[in-house]
Amino acid sequence: MKTVDENYYRKLFELQQLDFGLVELNLYLDTHPNDMQALQQFNQLAEQRKQCAYQYEMDYGPLMHFGHSFSKYPWQWPESPWPWQV
Repeated sequence: MKTVDENYYRKLFELQQLDFGLVELNLYLDTHPNDMQALQQFNQLAEQRKQCAYQYEMDYGPLMHFGHSFSKYPWQWPESPWPWQV
């Protein structure tokens, strides 16, 4: 198992916070589709999450499989811990 630093956990926590906000806004927008402020906030969080996930993957490896995340050389999936293991 690969050793991880404190930044690893900080980045995972940041992703979890962004995902939580996106899920909540998604649910709200399902019932309030014309709320422009909520839609703008959703799009802003989506962009932040994209940037955060990209930085995490560059530093620690892929978050998702089936082509949704890139892998550096060598193939990174055998390396652990995986994000869902911590």
